[in-house]
Amino acid sequence: MILKRSDDGGMPTAAASAARSVPAEVQAASELLTALAAPLRLSIVALLDQHGTRCVHQLVDALGVPQPLVSQHLRVLRSAGLVTGVRHARQVDYRLVDGHVAHIVRAALAHAGHGGPASEEHRAASSPSRATMA
Repeated sequence: MILKRSDDGGMPTAAASAARSVPAEVQAASELLTALAAPLRLSIVALLDQHGTRCVHQLVDALGVPQPLVSQHLRVLRSAGLVTGVRHARQVDYRLVDGHVAHIVRAALAHAGHGGPASEEHRAASSPSRATMA
């Protein structure tokens, strides 16, 4: 790794040079995954994928959590550009901006669903044991 001097002329910073060397698409993917990195936000995306649009009170009812919490998570998803809202009088209907986000969440949920006891047996059977590696 090449270390560069910090902007203030001080000592080189590995973090600064690492951040500069990350391709834009990798940085964008990291931000996307960070925005999705909460169980409630994954649930919101899954519900929007399933139903197309939902207003806050429908999300509150489906998720069983307080309205301010749902609104806070919707704000994160909106800031990340993953959901958008259309106002109808006093109600805002939320929808996913891009179907790719739904695909990512569906894939993550499906992958997580493979993590039961049978999956543990499969992993144990398909990986070499420590005894055979010695």
